[in-house]
Amino acid sequence: GRTDEESRGKRKRKKERKGDRRDERHEEKSAKTELRGEMKIFIAKGRATDASEGKRDQAKRIHDRLVGTPPSIACLDQLEVQVTAGNAYEAALDVINNVEACTDPSFYNVTLKNFITPWTNEEQSVFAPLNDYTATVIGIIRDNLDFREVLYGNILYIGGNGVSPGYSNSSNAHYEAMEEQGANLADPDQLSKRTQTEITGLPDAATAGIITTRAAARAFFIDGTNRAMFRFTLLNHLCTDLEQIKDPTRAHDRVPQDVARSPGGDSRIFMNACVGCHAGMDPLRQALAYYDFEYPDGNPDGGRLVYNTSDVETDNDGKPTRVQRKYLINANNFEFGYVVTDDQWENYWRAGPNSALGWAPSLTGKGAGAKSFGMEFAHSEAFARCQVEKVFKAVCFRPPEDSQINTLVTDFKDNGYNLKNVFAESATYCKGD
Repeated sequence: GRTDEESRGKRKRKKERKGDRRDERHEEKSAKTELRGEMKIFIAKGRATDASEGKRDQAKRIHDRLVGTPPSIACLDQLEVQVTAGNAYEAALDVINNVEACTDPSFYNVTLKNFITPWTNEEQSVFAPLNDYTATVIGIIRDNLDFREVLYGNILYIGGNGVSPGYSNSSNAHYEAMEEQGANLADPDQLSKRTQTEITGLPDAATAGIITTRAAARAFFIDGTNRAMFRFTLLNHLCTDLEQIKDPTRAHDRVPQDVARSPGGDSRIFMNACVGCHAGMDPLRQALAYYDFEYPDGNPDGGRLVYNTSDVETDNDGKPTRVQRKYLINANNFEFGYVVTDDQWENYWRAGPNSALGWAPSLTGKGAGAKSFGMEFAHSEAFARCQVEKVFKAVCFRPPEDSQINTLVTDFKDNGYNLKNVFAESATYCKGD
């Protein structure tokens, strides 16, 4: 009997153990099901968070690339809403135009100043004070003007709100005071548009955008033969240097007397090296023949731009002329060379390999003075591409790809050569994924 009882006890305990294991398996299965549900919810929330953080990161990157400093929380919230809605370009314009919560003026005071300042000096240094060249380019961009006017417009931006000292033809103190006083260059009341004729006294026909600003004259008309002004206009606004466009196949009938035809007694040097630049450069440089930068001995910072409106100079034959003396120096280097008698210029590079710069067919390729000269450069295809390349590289820290630059150049032209839009589009390209 004891054996039967023990057997029944064993069977009962075995049955209880099986029941316990079933309960354990059921609980384990329920726990796994619950965990899978929780994981799905967690992953879904994580994906939503990642997407949200991605849009916020893009908004911050747009701000950082344009302004150079982190945005306020309110500004970042505003930009995130725009980016999330697919309006990254509008977000970039909010940053640039200081819309609503995005009030930092550093796009103008810092980003644009550092972008433009290297154009204003031969050293191409960013470490230079604000000047009329830089301020005028900033104003043109801020006010959505046709950027081509940078090379031929009767335009000048000066400080407002009674900045002291006022503008001077012989000092940069006005702009240095603006910088020291922290003028908000995004504010039209603190950086106002005027004409060069009104402020500097230049005749309208003699004005040529930044070419005829005091800062440009101080850097590129000073001493020399005005070839520096030609070269740096080419370099800064067509992104091309003379070495890149040497063309010895052009006629050299307008190369002046100061260029020796047999340097070191070897005429091959002139024909194979010198003529490649001078044949095209000198007929164009003649546009600047009435300009100079005069200054007191030893004090170039106290100098001023001079433009001859009449025959106040004397040529090498003792006759009166309007042409600056610098154009007539070193005549004995080659006495049979060309003699500059006026400011009539011609673009020999419209033919030959440099026609690839895309000179405007609507213009004639010849004229008189700096204004029409500036227009010849500004209406070229190379000018448009140069501006886009510079902006994209400044914003994205890399050169644009061919497809990107072609799209941006087309948009730049279609939008009336508005360079502000190029900054916004470039920031949109570089916002990241």
